[in-house]
Amino acid sequence: MTAPVAPSLRSRAAEDLAARLARSAAATGAGHALRTADVDEWLAGRARAHRFRVERRPLGALDGWSFAEGTGNLVHHTGKFFSVEGLHVTLSEGSVRSWQQPIIRQPEVGILGILAKEFDGVLHFLMQAKMEPGNRNVLQLSPTVQATRSNYSTVHRGSRVKYLEYFAGADRALVHADVLQSEHGSWFYRKANRNMLVEAGPDAEVPLDDDFCWLTLGQLGELLRRDNLVNMDARTVIACFPPVHTSEGALLSDAELQSWFTVERSRHDVDMRRIPLNQVEGWQRGDDVVERPDGRYFRVVGVRVEAGNREVTGWDQPLFEPTGTGVTAFLYRRIGGAPHLLVNAKVEAGFLDTVELAPTVQANPGNWEHLPPADRPPFLDLALDAPADRVRYAAIHSEEGGRFLNAESRYLFIETDDSETPLDPPAGYQWATPGQLGALTAHGHYVNVQARTLLSCIDAGAVEL
Repeated sequence: MTAPVAPSLRSRAAEDLAARLARSAAATGAGHALRTADVDEWLAGRARAHRFRVERRPLGALDGWSFAEGTGNLVHHTGKFFSVEGLHVTLSEGSVRSWQQPIIRQPEVGILGILAKEFDGVLHFLMQAKMEPGNRNVLQLSPTVQATRSNYSTVHRGSRVKYLEYFAGADRALVHADVLQSEHGSWFYRKANRNMLVEAGPDAEVPLDDDFCWLTLGQLGELLRRDNLVNMDARTVIACFPPVHTSEGALLSDAELQSWFTVERSRHDVDMRRIPLNQVEGWQRGDDVVERPDGRYFRVVGVRVEAGNREVTGWDQPLFEPTGTGVTAFLYRRIGGAPHLLVNAKVEAGFLDTVELAPTVQANPGNWEHLPPADRPPFLDLALDAPADRVRYAAIHSEEGGRFLNAESRYLFIETDDSETPLDPPAGYQWATPGQLGALTAHGHYVNVQARTLLSCIDAGAVEL
């Protein structure tokens, strides 16, 4: 009888991946087939190749959508995709402790995935020129695959999602990262997507579709310095790449930071209850929109979409439209020679687990103007009035264009000192190195999507602190 063959063991991590990512981050000017300076013209060419159109339509006239009898929830006739419902929120602390609002409920988990492949010894990443109806400039660079389960299971009866086979099924590519991450907790109810980085082998032939291009991590870093070019879904996946740079020392050990965050997560009492949309107080539904009479926060609007290169070339849908531009900033300082970011353990209405680590400032200033200064978010005025010589990074980035219309935030890294940000910060805030936050992105529901955008700028080399 033949003895059983002993299983071979693998390394627990790709030992050379950090070095390969660092080489890719250093390649900023050109990649395998496209110079960074030519990306604008390539995107313009893709825009010319297809018909794109977004028109507003009254919510009551959206094809396939209706307000459900009894609840007033805005739902799709298939019961798939997503719905707009109501949420009642009660908090144990804060200047505003109770409110009601519309919220997007999308329980299915989608895939946000970037495919990597090595060309001439340098890792490249397959990026898509993707139209989203909420993008102000229509086309932005997105992950290789950006699809809900309804999309990739063709509930819409459209064409298949390109390159999906590298991320799903038995024959998928080598996995470097695969983690469930939350999305905007203020507008989504407990929504999560798989954030994936996979690599095709050296002998794999990956056919290149016209709407896709290979870029290095360094090229993506250069493009992250530009407004509205690299979309939110690409940014969150980049933030989940295995860290390129790590520092040995930090103000708090990893265990101490974890303990602080666990205390923050435990001490908040948060009651979030779904309620019918037609029972949400402080909001009104007209023929065209759902909105607040005071015009704050956001409104729910409808659009008709035409997109020649999508799996379905035309559809109607609701979108959330914010009423102003957000400000999202990490204040940072060097402590013991190492850059540290001031993180906020932030409660958001739709989070699965109470709080996540957020940037120091994450707010729409217009939503707080009616409140006294003591009730405004800490450090907001500092971020708004930062001297130009202290701003190390600034760019306008779009939020999720598939669900939000013209939703933009000004993302910032601002250098501070002890007089502005003491070593012993206020309750709910703590110092962490970029490496510590980067390590936490390997786990779901620790680092929120806005913080991941700013981490992606560090990982891709768009900013040096």
